[in-house]
Amino acid sequence: PPVIADICARIKEIPMPDANPAALDFLLTRQSVSAKTLRPPVPSRAELETMLTAAARVPDHGGLAPWRFIVLERPALERLARIAAARGAALGYDAEKIGKGEGQFARSSLAVAVIASPAISEKAPEVEQTLSTGAACVSLVNAALASGWGAAWITGWPAFDRGFAEEALSLAPQEWVAGFVHMGTPGSAVGDRPRPALDRIVTWVAA
Repeated sequence: PPVIADICARIKEIPMPDANPAALDFLLTRQSVSAKTLRPPVPSRAELETMLTAAARVPDHGGLAPWRFIVLERPALERLARIAAARGAALGYDAEKIGKGEGQFARSSLAVAVIASPAISEKAPEVEQTLSTGAACVSLVNAALASGWGAAWITGWPAFDRGFAEEALSLAPQEWVAGFVHMGTPGSAVGDRPRPALDRIVTWVAA
């Protein structure tokens, strides 16, 4: 039929994307850096804006942008460390747990809080919006790594504590912390970790 023939002709006109071996090699070898090793210097605002632009370029059904970014510079991180310490004490946590929550902010020089900000949508269920938020997190880490910086996506108990989220980050009721992406200069060499074998995680379905 003419309609099908027209569609086929249009498809043939769509150019295939060019291969990008450098990008593929990066993805095959990328690895996060331990947040504990990150030191100054840190990315500039201009560099960070480029990374955030890349992080926002992720699958997003309905174009809802169900996430946002809070850039935390050193004074803000010091404030979050104090809030985490006070919040952990109020919750009755032991010193070790409080220290872990406080420490990720106390030792960091730059971090981005990735905030899930779901919208009411008939087209995109909330689970899809959550997956899009996770994609934004990993894309931000990859953008930092591709720019020559160390980066790590971590959470810790402060990310899941509602009281901390509201006091430290002023989140709206429907929002939650997907993670903190810490950035900086690695203070030590990075060793790779074992990766899963494909025969454990891949199923091929031919028919």
